[in-house]
Amino acid sequence: MVDADQTFVIVGGGLAGAKAAETLRAEGFTGRVILIGDEREHPYERPPLSKGFLAGTEERDSVFVHEPGWYAQADIELHLGQTVVHLDRATRTVLLGDGATVRYDKLLLATGSEPRRLDIPGTGLAGVHHLRRLAHAERLRGVLATLGRDNGHLVIAGAGWIGLEIAAAARGYGAEVTVVEPEPTPLHQVIGPELGQLFTDLHSEHGVRFHFGARLTEIVGQDGMVLAARTDDGEEHPAHDVLAAIGAAPRTALAESAGLDLFDPAQGGGIIVDAALRTSDPDIHAAGDVAAAHHPLFGTRLRVEHWANALNSGPAAARAMLGRQVAYDRVPYFFSDQFDLGLEYSGWAPPGSYDQVLIRGDAGKREFIAFWLKDHRVLAGMNVNVWEVTEPIQRLIRSGVRVDADALSDPTVDLASLLA
Repeated sequence: MVDADQTFVIVGGGLAGAKAAETLRAEGFTGRVILIGDEREHPYERPPLSKGFLAGTEERDSVFVHEPGWYAQADIELHLGQTVVHLDRATRTVLLGDGATVRYDKLLLATGSEPRRLDIPGTGLAGVHHLRRLAHAERLRGVLATLGRDNGHLVIAGAGWIGLEIAAAARGYGAEVTVVEPEPTPLHQVIGPELGQLFTDLHSEHGVRFHFGARLTEIVGQDGMVLAARTDDGEEHPAHDVLAAIGAAPRTALAESAGLDLFDPAQGGGIIVDAALRTSDPDIHAAGDVAAAHHPLFGTRLRVEHWANALNSGPAAARAMLGRQVAYDRVPYFFSDQFDLGLEYSGWAPPGSYDQVLIRGDAGKREFIAFWLKDHRVLAGMNVNVWEVTEPIQRLIRSGVRVDADALSDPTVDLASLLA
Protein backbone atom coordinates (compact mmCIF):
# COMPACT_ATOMS: atom_id res chain seq x y z
CA MET A 1 0.00 0.00 0.00
CA VAL A 2 1.50 3.31 -1.10
CA ASP A 3 0.99 6.20 1.27
CA ALA A 4 2.20 9.69 2.05
CA ASP A 5 4.93 8.40 4.38
CA GLN A 6 6.83 6.71 1.59
CA THR A 7 9.80 8.09 -0.32
CA PHE A 8 10.41 7.26 -3.97
CA VAL A 9 13.87 8.10 -5.28
CA ILE A 10 14.75 8.44 -8.96
CA VAL A 11 18.42 8.29 -9.92
CA GLY A 12 18.88 9.88 -13.33
CA GLY A 13 17.82 13.33 -14.46
CA GLY A 14 16.97 12.56 -18.08
CA LEU A 15 13.69 12.08 -19.90
CA ALA A 16 12.90 8.71 -18.30
CA GLY A 17 13.45 10.02 -14.79
CA ALA A 18 11.52 13.25 -15.36
CA LYS A 19 8.53 11.46 -16.91
CA ALA A 20 8.56 8.93 -14.07
CA ALA A 21 8.35 11.76 -11.52
CA GLU A 22 5.54 13.37 -13.49
CA THR A 23 3.63 10.07 -13.62
CA LEU A 24 3.95 9.45 -9.89
CA ARG A 25 2.17 12.73 -9.20
CA ALA A 26 -0.36 12.22 -11.99
CA GLU A 27 -1.23 8.81 -10.50
CA GLY A 28 -1.90 10.39 -7.12
CA PHE A 29 1.23 9.52 -5.17
CA THR A 30 1.48 11.97 -2.25
CA GLY A 31 4.76 10.81 -0.69
CA ARG A 32 8.20 12.30 -1.25
CA VAL A 33 9.59 12.17 -4.78
CA ILE A 34 13.32 12.83 -5.01
CA LEU A 35 14.95 13.19 -8.41
CA ILE A 36 18.76 13.05 -8.49
CA GLY A 37 20.68 14.07 -11.60
CA ASP A 38 24.42 14.36 -12.12
CA GLU A 39 24.07 17.34 -14.46
CA ARG A 40 23.31 20.84 -13.23
CA GLU A 41 20.71 21.24 -15.97
CA HIS A 42 17.06 20.48 -15.42
CA PRO A 43 15.97 17.26 -17.18
CA TYR A 44 16.01 17.60 -20.95
CA GLU A 45 15.36 15.57 -24.09
CA ARG A 46 18.35 14.35 -26.08
CA PRO A 47 17.13 14.15 -29.72
CA PRO A 48 17.56 17.92 -30.31
CA LEU A 49 21.23 17.61 -29.33
CA SER A 50 21.98 15.99 -32.69
CA LYS A 51 19.05 17.49 -34.58
CA GLY A 52 17.40 20.90 -34.26
CA PHE A 53 19.47 22.42 -31.46
CA LEU A 54 22.77 21.31 -32.98
CA ALA A 55 21.67 22.53 -36.41
CA GLY A 56 20.76 25.93 -34.98
CA THR A 57 17.04 25.71 -35.81
CA GLU A 58 15.87 25.20 -32.20
CA GLU A 59 16.61 27.28 -29.12
CA ARG A 60 18.20 25.98 -25.95
CA ASP A 61 15.04 26.26 -23.87
CA SER A 62 13.18 23.94 -26.25
CA VAL A 63 15.06 20.86 -25.04
CA PHE A 64 13.77 20.79 -21.45
CA VAL A 65 11.12 18.27 -20.38
CA HIS A 66 9.36 20.72 -18.05
CA GLU A 67 9.58 24.39 -17.22
CA PRO A 68 12.02 24.87 -14.30
CA GLY A 69 9.22 25.95 -11.98
CA TRP A 70 7.20 22.79 -12.61
CA TYR A 71 9.26 20.68 -10.19
CA ALA A 72 8.53 22.88 -7.18
CA GLN A 73 4.87 23.09 -8.18
CA ALA A 74 4.69 19.29 -8.35
CA ASP A 75 6.62 18.98 -5.07
CA ILE A 76 9.48 17.11 -6.75
CA GLU A 77 12.71 17.45 -4.76
CA LEU A 78 15.54 18.07 -7.21
CA HIS A 79 19.16 17.26 -6.46
CA LEU A 80 20.98 18.51 -9.55
CA GLY A 81 24.71 18.24 -10.12
CA GLN A 82 24.80 15.31 -7.71
CA THR A 83 26.29 11.88 -8.36
CA VAL A 84 25.05 8.80 -6.53
CA VAL A 85 28.22 7.01 -5.48
CA HIS A 86 26.78 4.05 -3.58
CA LEU A 87 23.56 2.07 -3.35
CA ASP A 88 22.96 0.08 -0.16
CA ARG A 89 20.09 -2.33 -0.71
CA ALA A 90 20.14 -3.63 2.85
CA THR A 91 19.40 -0.21 4.36
CA ARG A 92 17.59 1.05 1.23
CA THR A 93 19.73 4.15 0.98
CA VAL A 94 21.77 5.92 -1.66
CA LEU A 95 24.89 7.91 -0.88
CA LEU A 96 25.47 11.14 -2.78
CA GLY A 97 28.81 12.53 -3.79
CA ASP A 98 28.51 15.34 -1.24
CA GLY A 99 28.16 12.80 1.57
CA ALA A 100 24.41 13.08 2.03
CA THR A 101 22.41 9.87 2.47
CA VAL A 102 18.90 9.50 1.05
CA ARG A 103 16.56 6.71 2.13
CA TYR A 104 14.06 5.17 -0.26
CA ASP A 105 11.06 2.87 -0.16
CA LYS A 106 11.16 2.42 -3.92
CA LEU A 107 14.05 3.28 -6.21
CA LEU A 108 14.14 3.87 -9.96
CA LEU A 109 17.45 3.64 -11.78
CA ALA A 110 17.29 5.77 -14.92
CA THR A 111 21.02 6.32 -15.23
CA GLY A 112 21.06 6.21 -19.03
CA SER A 113 24.12 5.53 -21.13
CA GLU A 114 27.41 7.19 -21.95
CA PRO A 115 29.27 7.54 -25.26
CA ARG A 116 31.90 4.96 -26.02
CA ARG A 117 35.37 6.46 -26.19
CA LEU A 118 37.95 6.05 -28.90
CA ASP A 119 40.82 4.02 -27.46
CA ILE A 120 43.55 5.37 -29.73
CA PRO A 121 46.43 7.84 -29.43
CA GLY A 122 45.49 11.49 -29.67
CA THR A 123 42.12 11.51 -27.91
CA GLY A 124 43.42 14.05 -25.40
CA LEU A 125 43.75 16.74 -28.05
CA ALA A 126 41.51 19.80 -27.81
CA GLY A 127 39.51 19.06 -30.95
CA VAL A 128 38.20 15.60 -30.01
CA HIS A 129 34.48 15.45 -29.18
CA HIS A 130 31.63 13.22 -28.04
CA LEU A 131 27.93 14.03 -28.01
CA ARG A 132 25.74 12.98 -25.13
CA ARG A 133 24.98 15.99 -22.97
CA LEU A 134 23.64 19.47 -23.54
CA ALA A 135 27.05 20.94 -22.76
CA HIS A 136 28.55 18.74 -25.49
CA ALA A 137 25.96 19.98 -27.99
CA GLU A 138 26.53 23.61 -27.07
CA ARG A 139 30.26 23.22 -27.57
CA LEU A 140 29.85 21.26 -30.80
CA ARG A 141 27.39 23.79 -32.19
CA GLY A 142 30.04 26.48 -31.87
CA VAL A 143 32.69 24.19 -33.35
CA LEU A 144 30.56 23.43 -36.42
CA ALA A 145 29.84 27.11 -37.00
CA THR A 146 33.57 27.86 -36.83
CA LEU A 147 34.44 25.00 -39.17
CA GLY A 148 31.86 26.20 -41.65
CA ARG A 149 33.15 29.76 -41.53
CA ASP A 150 36.79 28.71 -41.91
CA ASN A 151 36.28 25.85 -44.39
CA GLY A 152 37.43 23.46 -41.67
CA HIS A 153 37.35 19.65 -41.66
CA LEU A 154 35.44 17.38 -39.31
CA VAL A 155 36.16 13.65 -39.19
CA ILE A 156 33.41 11.52 -37.67
CA ALA A 157 34.12 8.01 -36.42
CA GLY A 158 30.94 6.01 -36.94
CA ALA A 159 28.10 6.07 -39.46
CA GLY A 160 25.25 5.30 -37.07
CA TRP A 161 22.28 7.58 -36.41
CA ILE A 162 24.23 10.07 -34.31
CA GLY A 163 27.16 10.17 -36.71
CA LEU A 164 24.90 10.77 -39.71
CA GLU A 165 22.81 13.44 -37.99
CA ILE A 166 25.93 15.31 -36.92
CA ALA A 167 27.31 14.99 -40.46
CA ALA A 168 24.13 16.58 -41.79
CA ALA A 169 24.29 19.38 -39.23
CA ALA A 170 27.95 20.01 -40.00
CA ARG A 171 27.29 20.28 -43.72
CA GLY A 172 24.49 22.70 -42.92
CA TYR A 173 27.11 25.00 -41.41
CA GLY A 174 29.37 24.49 -44.41
CA ALA A 175 32.00 22.31 -42.72
CA GLU A 176 33.92 19.68 -44.68
CA VAL A 177 32.95 16.23 -43.38
CA THR A 178 34.52 12.77 -43.65
CA VAL A 179 32.84 9.78 -42.01
CA VAL A 180 34.97 6.73 -41.20
CA GLU A 181 32.99 3.52 -40.77
CA PRO A 182 34.23 -0.10 -40.48
CA GLU A 183 31.09 -1.57 -42.07
CA PRO A 184 30.42 -1.42 -45.84
CA THR A 185 27.40 0.90 -45.47
CA PRO A 186 26.00 3.36 -42.92
CA LEU A 187 23.67 1.91 -40.28
CA HIS A 188 24.74 -1.58 -41.31
CA GLN A 189 23.89 -3.24 -37.99
CA VAL A 190 20.55 -1.45 -37.71
CA ILE A 191 18.89 -1.57 -41.13
CA GLY A 192 21.21 -3.89 -43.02
CA PRO A 193 22.96 -3.43 -46.35
CA GLU A 194 19.75 -3.21 -48.36
CA LEU A 195 18.94 0.30 -47.16
CA GLY A 196 22.41 1.48 -46.20
CA GLN A 197 23.23 2.65 -49.70
CA LEU A 198 20.32 5.09 -49.53
CA PHE A 199 22.13 7.01 -46.79
CA THR A 200 25.46 6.81 -48.58
CA ASP A 201 23.86 8.44 -51.61
CA LEU A 202 21.96 11.03 -49.57
CA HIS A 203 25.02 12.25 -47.71
CA SER A 204 27.32 12.03 -50.71
CA GLU A 205 24.96 14.29 -52.65
CA HIS A 206 25.36 16.85 -49.87
CA GLY A 207 29.14 16.69 -49.89
CA VAL A 208 29.86 14.19 -47.12
CA ARG A 209 32.78 11.87 -47.85
CA PHE A 210 32.74 8.28 -46.61
CA HIS A 211 35.64 5.98 -45.86
CA PHE A 212 34.16 2.50 -45.39
CA GLY A 213 35.90 -0.63 -44.17
CA ALA A 214 38.24 1.27 -41.88
CA ARG A 215 38.71 2.37 -38.28
CA LEU A 216 40.55 5.31 -36.78
CA THR A 217 43.90 4.31 -35.31
CA GLU A 218 45.40 7.67 -34.38
CA ILE A 219 44.53 11.33 -34.14
CA VAL A 220 47.54 13.42 -35.07
CA GLY A 221 48.05 16.85 -33.55
CA GLN A 222 50.43 19.69 -32.95
CA ASP A 223 50.54 22.10 -30.00
CA GLY A 224 47.53 20.29 -28.50
CA MET A 225 45.34 20.78 -31.61
CA VAL A 226 44.04 18.20 -34.10
CA LEU A 227 45.72 18.08 -37.52
CA ALA A 228 44.62 14.75 -39.04
CA ALA A 229 43.03 11.36 -38.41
CA ARG A 230 44.66 8.12 -39.51
CA THR A 231 42.93 4.84 -40.29
CA ASP A 232 44.01 1.19 -40.10
CA ASP A 233 44.32 0.94 -43.87
CA GLY A 234 47.01 3.60 -43.99
CA GLU A 235 44.88 6.57 -45.01
CA GLU A 236 45.21 10.00 -43.41
CA HIS A 237 42.35 12.50 -43.41
CA PRO A 238 42.90 16.20 -42.71
CA ALA A 239 40.94 17.26 -39.65
CA HIS A 240 40.53 20.24 -37.39
CA ASP A 241 38.10 18.34 -35.19
CA VAL A 242 37.22 14.67 -34.65
CA LEU A 243 33.96 13.35 -33.27
CA ALA A 244 33.48 9.83 -31.89
CA ALA A 245 30.03 8.42 -32.69
CA ILE A 246 30.76 4.76 -32.04
CA GLY A 247 27.83 3.90 -29.82
CA ALA A 248 26.89 4.13 -26.18
CA ALA A 249 27.32 1.92 -23.14
CA PRO A 250 24.71 1.59 -20.35
CA ARG A 251 25.69 3.21 -17.08
CA THR A 252 25.42 0.13 -14.86
CA ALA A 253 28.23 0.72 -12.35
CA LEU A 254 25.85 1.60 -9.51
CA ALA A 255 23.67 -1.45 -10.18
CA GLU A 256 26.69 -3.71 -10.52
CA SER A 257 28.23 -2.61 -7.22
CA ALA A 258 24.87 -3.21 -5.53
CA GLY A 259 24.72 -6.76 -6.87
CA LEU A 260 21.76 -6.37 -9.23
CA ASP A 261 21.53 -8.82 -12.13
CA LEU A 262 23.06 -7.48 -15.34
CA PHE A 263 22.69 -8.52 -18.96
CA ASP A 264 25.67 -9.80 -20.93
CA PRO A 265 27.57 -6.79 -22.38
CA ALA A 266 28.23 -8.79 -25.56
CA GLN A 267 24.47 -8.82 -26.13
CA GLY A 268 23.87 -5.17 -25.30
CA GLY A 269 24.35 -5.05 -21.55
CA GLY A 270 22.11 -3.17 -19.15
CA ILE A 271 20.20 -3.96 -15.97
CA ILE A 272 17.99 -7.02 -16.28
CA VAL A 273 14.33 -6.16 -15.63
CA ASP A 274 11.07 -8.08 -15.88
CA ALA A 275 7.89 -7.05 -17.70
CA ALA A 276 7.16 -4.55 -14.92
CA LEU A 277 10.67 -3.06 -15.29
CA ARG A 278 11.55 -4.50 -11.89
CA THR A 279 15.16 -5.52 -11.27
CA SER A 280 16.34 -8.54 -9.28
CA ASP A 281 15.55 -6.44 -6.19
CA PRO A 282 11.75 -5.99 -5.94
CA ASP A 283 12.13 -2.48 -4.51
CA ILE A 284 14.28 -1.27 -7.41
CA HIS A 285 13.11 -0.64 -10.97
CA ALA A 286 15.04 0.49 -14.03
CA ALA A 287 13.95 2.43 -17.12
CA GLY A 288 15.31 4.09 -20.22
CA ASP A 289 18.66 3.31 -21.84
CA VAL A 290 19.93 1.28 -18.92
CA ALA A 291 17.08 -1.28 -18.74
CA ALA A 292 17.29 -4.61 -20.59
CA ALA A 293 13.82 -6.14 -20.77
CA HIS A 294 12.62 -9.33 -22.42
CA HIS A 295 10.44 -8.33 -25.36
CA PRO A 296 7.58 -10.78 -26.03
CA LEU A 297 7.19 -9.74 -29.68
CA PHE A 298 10.78 -10.51 -30.62
CA GLY A 299 11.50 -13.29 -28.14
CA THR A 300 14.71 -11.75 -26.86
CA ARG A 301 16.00 -9.32 -24.27
CA LEU A 302 16.43 -5.80 -25.67
CA ARG A 303 18.05 -2.65 -24.41
CA VAL A 304 16.63 0.27 -26.38
CA GLU A 305 18.48 3.59 -26.34
CA HIS A 306 15.98 5.73 -28.20
CA TRP A 307 13.84 8.67 -27.12
CA ALA A 308 10.51 6.84 -27.26
CA ASN A 309 11.73 4.18 -24.85
CA ALA A 310 12.72 6.79 -22.27
CA LEU A 311 9.44 8.61 -22.83
CA ASN A 312 7.34 5.50 -22.23
CA SER A 313 9.36 3.29 -19.89
CA GLY A 314 9.77 5.97 -17.23
CA PRO A 315 5.99 6.28 -16.72
CA ALA A 316 5.57 2.49 -16.93
CA ALA A 317 8.15 1.99 -14.19
CA ALA A 318 6.48 4.67 -12.05
CA ARG A 319 3.13 2.89 -12.28
CA ALA A 320 4.78 -0.40 -11.39
CA MET A 321 6.41 1.22 -8.35
CA LEU A 322 2.92 2.22 -7.25
CA GLY A 323 1.77 -1.38 -7.45
CA ARG A 324 -0.12 -1.10 -10.71
CA GLN A 325 -0.18 -4.01 -13.14
CA VAL A 326 2.40 -3.26 -15.84
CA ALA A 327 3.57 -5.27 -18.83
CA TYR A 328 5.97 -3.09 -20.80
CA ASP A 329 6.01 -4.28 -24.41
CA ARG A 330 6.16 -1.12 -26.52
CA VAL A 331 7.29 -1.58 -30.10
CA PRO A 332 10.75 0.04 -30.37
CA TYR A 333 10.51 3.34 -32.24
CA PHE A 334 12.85 6.12 -33.27
CA PHE A 335 13.01 8.95 -35.76
CA SER A 336 15.74 10.80 -37.61
CA ASP A 337 16.11 13.94 -39.70
CA GLN A 338 18.98 14.28 -42.17
CA PHE A 339 19.00 17.02 -44.80
CA ASP A 340 15.62 16.79 -46.58
CA LEU A 341 14.98 13.25 -45.39
CA GLY A 342 12.80 12.47 -42.41
CA LEU A 343 12.08 8.96 -41.23
CA GLU A 344 10.46 6.88 -38.52
CA TYR A 345 11.47 3.32 -37.71
CA SER A 346 9.35 0.85 -35.76
CA GLY A 347 10.33 -2.65 -34.70
CA TRP A 348 13.55 -4.60 -34.45
CA ALA A 349 15.19 -6.40 -37.37
CA PRO A 350 18.99 -6.60 -37.16
CA PRO A 351 20.89 -8.34 -39.97
CA GLY A 352 20.31 -12.08 -39.81
CA SER A 353 16.85 -11.83 -38.27
CA TYR A 354 14.91 -11.28 -41.52
CA ASP A 355 14.70 -13.06 -44.85
CA GLN A 356 13.21 -10.30 -47.03
CA VAL A 357 13.12 -6.52 -47.41
CA LEU A 358 10.15 -5.04 -49.27
CA ILE A 359 9.87 -1.48 -50.56
CA ARG A 360 6.49 0.22 -50.81
CA GLY A 361 6.72 3.45 -52.80
CA ASP A 362 9.54 5.13 -54.67
CA ALA A 363 12.96 4.58 -53.11
CA GLY A 364 14.56 6.64 -55.86
CA LYS A 365 12.56 9.69 -54.80
CA ARG A 366 13.13 8.80 -51.13
CA GLU A 367 9.41 8.54 -50.48
CA PHE A 368 8.70 5.00 -49.41
CA ILE A 369 8.18 2.50 -46.62
CA ALA A 370 10.64 -0.37 -46.14
CA PHE A 371 9.50 -3.55 -44.43
CA TRP A 372 11.72 -6.24 -42.96
CA LEU A 373 10.00 -9.64 -42.95
CA LYS A 374 10.60 -13.13 -41.63
CA ASP A 375 8.35 -15.92 -42.89
CA HIS A 376 6.02 -13.26 -44.40
CA ARG A 377 5.60 -11.57 -41.00
CA VAL A 378 6.61 -7.93 -40.49
CA LEU A 379 9.44 -7.47 -38.00
CA ALA A 380 10.09 -3.77 -38.66
CA GLY A 381 9.04 -0.90 -40.88
CA MET A 382 10.73 2.37 -41.78
CA ASN A 383 8.74 5.17 -43.39
CA VAL A 384 10.89 7.67 -45.28
CA ASN A 385 9.26 11.01 -46.12
CA VAL A 386 5.90 9.24 -45.78
CA TRP A 387 3.82 10.19 -42.76
CA GLU A 388 0.84 9.10 -40.65
CA VAL A 389 1.67 5.42 -41.04
CA THR A 390 3.42 4.55 -37.77
CA GLU A 391 0.27 3.17 -36.15
CA PRO A 392 -0.61 0.65 -38.87
CA ILE A 393 3.05 -0.38 -39.19
CA GLN A 394 3.24 -1.09 -35.48
CA ARG A 395 -0.07 -2.95 -35.60
CA LEU A 396 1.32 -5.18 -38.35
CA ILE A 397 4.38 -5.90 -36.23
CA ARG A 398 2.28 -6.66 -33.16
CA SER A 399 -0.21 -8.84 -34.99
CA GLY A 400 2.35 -11.29 -36.33
CA VAL A 401 0.02 -12.00 -39.26
CA ARG A 402 1.42 -13.41 -42.49
CA VAL A 403 1.10 -10.77 -45.20
CA ASP A 404 0.96 -10.98 -48.95
CA ALA A 405 4.15 -9.46 -50.39
CA ASP A 406 2.42 -7.94 -53.42
CA ALA A 407 -0.23 -6.26 -51.27
CA LEU A 408 2.33 -5.01 -48.74
CA SER A 409 4.45 -3.41 -51.46
CA ASP A 410 1.48 -1.83 -53.26
CA PRO A 411 0.96 1.82 -52.15
CA THR A 412 -2.70 1.67 -53.24
CA VAL A 413 -3.47 -1.03 -50.67
CA ASP A 414 -4.47 0.31 -47.25
CA LEU A 415 -2.00 -1.01 -44.67
CA ALA A 416 -4.80 -1.48 -42.13
CA SER A 417 -6.57 -3.84 -44.55
CA LEU A 418 -3.65 -6.29 -44.28
CA LEU A 419 -4.59 -6.94 -40.66
CA ALA A 420 -7.95 -8.41 -41.60
